Amino acid sequence: MTSERACGTRPPGAVPGLTACSLCAGETLGSGDALDGGQLARLRALAARGTAQLTLAECLDECERGDVVVARPSGDARRTAGGRPVWFERVAGDELTEALAGWLDAGGPGVDPVPDALTAYVIERGGDPGAEV
Repeated sequence: MTSERACGTRPPGAVPGLTACSLCAGETLGSGDALDGGQLARLRALAARGTAQLTLAECLDECERGDVVVARPSGDARRTAGGRPVWFERVAGDELTEALAGWLDAGGPGVDPVPDALTAYVIERGGDPGAEV
């Protein structure tokens, strides 16, 4: 696993996390993605601008879904609001990535509800949508 720290202006305890499967990042759009570096580049840009702390995992065991990401609550949201991780599939491209970024910028899991633009992409994990990463 590799981790890329967010470097924005929020204190570390207020920055949500984002775990992405490094093996399936980019699967949804494939070679049709116009962005050099594809979906992984979009996710790295979120970390660089301070939206989330990005962790790349070799596999999240949801291979058939493609472009699996897990939004993790910030430490503050986990402690004060009981925030739980939210799993997503096929979150790829500029529009969905920006919807994800907006939600994470607003606080993400435990702080703000999943936006309508992303609800269709939520993965229910074994009856526990908040299953740990």
